[in-house]
Amino acid sequence: MLTSNGLRLAVDIGGTFTDTVMVDGQGTILATAKTPTTPSNPTLGALAGTERVLADTGANWSKIQGFIHGTTLATNALIERRGAVVATITTAGFRDILEIAYERRFSQYDINLVKPDLLVPSARAFTIAGRMTASGHQIEALDEAAVTALANDLEASGAKAVAICLMHAYANPAHELRLQALLQRALPDLVISLSHEVSPEAREFDRLSTTIANAYIQPLMARYLADFQARFSENGLTCPILMMTAGGGMTTIETAARLPIRLVESGPAGGAILAARIAAETAEADVLSFDMGGTTAKLCLIDQFRPQTTRKFEIARAERFIKGSGMPVRIPVIEMIEIGAGGGSIAHVDRLGRLLIGPESAGAEPGPAAFAKGGTSPTVTDADVIQGLIDPDLFAEGQLKIDTAAAERALVQHVGEPMDLSAAEAAHGISEVVDENMAGAGRMHAVESGKDLATRLMIAFGGNGPLHATRVARRAQVERILIPRDPSVGSAVGFLFAPVSFEIIRSRYSTLDALNLADINAFFDDMLTEATGVVRAGVPRGPLTERRVGFMRYQGQGHEVEIPLPDHELEAKDIPALTRAFEKEYSRQFSRAVPGMTIEILNWAVGVSSEPLALRPIPEPSTEQSATPMRRRNILCDVTGKWRKADIYSRASLRAGDHLAGPALIVEPQTTTFVSADFSARVDGGGNIWLNRETEHSDA
Repeated sequence: MLTSNGLRLAVDIGGTFTDTVMVDGQGTILATAKTPTTPSNPTLGALAGTERVLADTGANWSKIQGFIHGTTLATNALIERRGAVVATITTAGFRDILEIAYERRFSQYDINLVKPDLLVPSARAFTIAGRMTASGHQIEALDEAAVTALANDLEASGAKAVAICLMHAYANPAHELRLQALLQRALPDLVISLSHEVSPEAREFDRLSTTIANAYIQPLMARYLADFQARFSENGLTCPILMMTAGGGMTTIETAARLPIRLVESGPAGGAILAARIAAETAEADVLSFDMGGTTAKLCLIDQFRPQTTRKFEIARAERFIKGSGMPVRIPVIEMIEIGAGGGSIAHVDRLGRLLIGPESAGAEPGPAAFAKGGTSPTVTDADVIQGLIDPDLFAEGQLKIDTAAAERALVQHVGEPMDLSAAEAAHGISEVVDENMAGAGRMHAVESGKDLATRLMIAFGGNGPLHATRVARRAQVERILIPRDPSVGSAVGFLFAPVSFEIIRSRYSTLDALNLADINAFFDDMLTEATGVVRAGVPRGPLTERRVGFMRYQGQGHEVEIPLPDHELEAKDIPALTRAFEKEYSRQFSRAVPGMTIEILNWAVGVSSEPLALRPIPEPSTEQSATPMRRRNILCDVTGKWRKADIYSRASLRAGDHLAGPALIVEPQTTTFVSADFSARVDGGGNIWLNRETEHSDA
């Protein structure tokens, strides 16, 4: 049923599948689709999913009044090194910022250590004279006479894009802007990224690395976004396309093309937004979001209904759990840990006889062996098939036929024979390893954040999240799990709940006791005007909210603590309250404050966003009753390691108040929820499935 408010559409292009969701004006899900990603041209898979949901609802393109898109293309281009040839221009005397980096090795005693590939060799690192101070005052004019020779050097190097990162451009961008104008005149086809636009913060290495990453993917993403917009317009789409960002908001396609680094991890961000919304609807303040797709698994901590955020993360780590082994990027981002553990993750036995899973993935093409599309490597999905946890007759709405024999051959050949195991034992071993990998990642992420998983509710989604949730939760000592409605397309659903927003972080040093309030308020006004302009391009009307933050530290320290600021112009009477807020947060993180120490502020941030959709209260079920299974099938029990019968339920036929005991499989068109033998399940008034670990269970 269509509403007078029109329809809204979300498309999330993942490494294996493309998820499409359509909702009405009130946010009710009308149709979903899960189509294979088309790596040669991801837009084609997105069009296929959109056409399917339009056909399912009987709607036409003109009814779509909102469109949100998220993609892994930016992330994959950086990981797979598929970007443009990029050069750098830094201030004279600072040519080797990339080489010097943090002046330390990420693994101190590894004699074979390979430094992260930061995309620009020294042969493409250029400099120009001119200098600004940290306060933004010019002490040496830009050497404009050198630009002609610089342009010739850039052209000779083969660079198609350039990252300009001049000293203290965050404080005064005049030299970067002038250099951009002169280079565009000499080399009109050169793509230019400016550090004061991409990452206007102090710390030259991080700022340069982020600007390089932006320049590297900018030509690719600009072409992709232009093609995406053109193809959907040709099919009849008339509304603007908004892009999901890594920080959990949305921005215009024009801003995304200029700052594509903001799109890195945009898909997983949608999942975190969904989990935060469900946390608010269920009044669960402490949550672990678990999103397992076809290529990766993502885990995110959510506190007081807000995903944990950060301003820095690393791309393409050489050692996936070692800080400093990847490319640092400094942008606002939802903080999560992501590992190569998805349904398509490939299992193999190494030369030491160890069973390893991922990070390599069979992807969409050819996919797991069970998909009968040419894949021959054993994957996590193949292991689930052999253990009976995927019903071939009910899988993927009949869009994919499961070849159990092909899955068995792959497991026996690549895992069973090298380890002298049967197909079932190999499958069980794969599940044990991959589930421990994911649980271990979650435990480590919690410890690094100073938090405990045991008291948290796990919200599980993604194509494989519900299938592995109980197995991961048991290892992570999580006792309760929630499986939302339409979990397999959870990230795309999250897109539709995200606000249109934009956050700006800029450096401006001051001590708290010597703060020039007039200057800081004018500084905030400039940031607020810029952020509001971006948001208003996507939401021309309606109320907006703003959030102000200061990043504070004790004088002499190297890193800051995030402190919320009043949502009004700062006044002298606010200073004591900010001092108390900083000392309270510092004490929470480090056990004690340091009385009498000078507090300084390095960075300031402002975020502007539209209002999110109102929360929907979840009613209590009026009755409780045992659910009725469709039939039974043999599964390999993950608790005992033995074969036993499990009930199969259709999620569509479950009613509010239904409850059931494991082992059981709850099937729906695009995924399966596995209720392990030591868990029970119940359905709440909103259609969510709650899984609770039982202290006693039957092994019969």
